[in-house]
Amino acid sequence: MPQTDPDNIETMADLRTAIDAVDDRLMALLAERLRLTDLAPTLKQREGISAAAPSRVAEVLSRVRGKADEMGFDPGLAEAMWRRMIETVIAREERVMGKKGQDR
Repeated sequence: MPQTDPDNIETMADLRTAIDAVDDRLMALLAERLRLTDLAPTLKQREGISAAAPSRVAEVLSRVRGKADEMGFDPGLAEAMWRRMIETVIAREERVMGKKGQDR
């Protein structure tokens, strides 16, 4: 695994290799997250929860902002990234289950 310690990066090639390695790990985690969200339509329908579930969206975004701040990551950027993911997942869920259900 390439070194991601900034103190050991001496060239742009080293930096790009380290960034690419982080991107690969992020992509694996995001793919895992998406696979988990694929379970949501079945479970939400069973439990009477709407695809959008605004209170859950607010909860997730609040948690993401807090975690980002705690880790020294820009909370606004984190929220924007998660909003986009959430919007995409909700649209996928609504294609499967429609817009019925409660906000839970």
